[in-house]
Amino acid sequence: METREQEDILKRFERDLTGGKDICCLEGKITSFPSVLQKPFRMNYVGLIVCRKGSFGFDVDKKHFTARTGETVFLSEGNDFCVGEVSEDLCVSMLFYRVDPIREILGSSVVAMYLYTTLTPEHCYVWTSGEEEDLVHYISLLGRHRRGAQNPFDNHECKLLLLALTYRLCSIYSRRMMEEKNVAGHKIDTFIKLIRLIEKYYMQERGVAFYADKLCLSPKYLSALSKSVCGYTVQELVFRAIIRKSIFWLKNTNKSVQEISDELNFPNASFFGTFFKKQTGLAPSHYRLSDEE
Repeated sequence: METREQEDILKRFERDLTGGKDICCLEGKITSFPSVLQKPFRMNYVGLIVCRKGSFGFDVDKKHFTARTGETVFLSEGNDFCVGEVSEDLCVSMLFYRVDPIREILGSSVVAMYLYTTLTPEHCYVWTSGEEEDLVHYISLLGRHRRGAQNPFDNHECKLLLLALTYRLCSIYSRRMMEEKNVAGHKIDTFIKLIRLIEKYYMQERGVAFYADKLCLSPKYLSALSKSVCGYTVQELVFRAIIRKSIFWLKNTNKSVQEISDELNFPNASFFGTFFKKQTGLAPSHYRLSDEE
């Protein structure tokens, strides 16, 4: 029999999932999963499940997996997740979260996570990362914030916790790929160097030739490599970095459109406005107003 507390935990988690909350946490000794996860659930989240005790079976896009004590389940976005059998002594910590709310402060981590899910053939991995205790601690901290009264400071702390967790996941993914000596190792190494260069120079340099020269490669080869690894050309990655920074300034500062244009080295505010609208569908001033509304 489930205790009343366990029932409340499951109901709260299910309510958050079905309501599309940005952060959904579940932890503790449970003997079942929420009913919404006992049938195919479309994952619009990054998923993390640490099996602290016992075991449980589940399907991802109709492929069966089992997680046991000391293992962590890593789930990518865009697949169908469904829980099956569970052991009576099951104890898990689980976090589903959306990347979008922290995209503006993530830098290259979003690309790194997309890189991982692109290069690995499965939408799910069950690993013993060696960092299960830390992952459980992150989930516990985030769960505590979700249960407490919300204020601007709590919201910012949640974002920073998610940022730190996302970096940790990227570190785990990167280490795992190196351990497995992925055949795409050279591509990965070159791509990561490219991302670092873009993060350093995107406010001044937009041309593919600049980055190709830094990496001693031809522009054509570098763009093809980038496209094959993450789905974006070099220029698209640079443009995304510019838009991310622009949105951050529009939402979080009082910088004028002219000031943002100057910071990003556009010829003038009109040129920047045209570029921003082409990328987002809104003029910078309209984007700022729509966000405030």
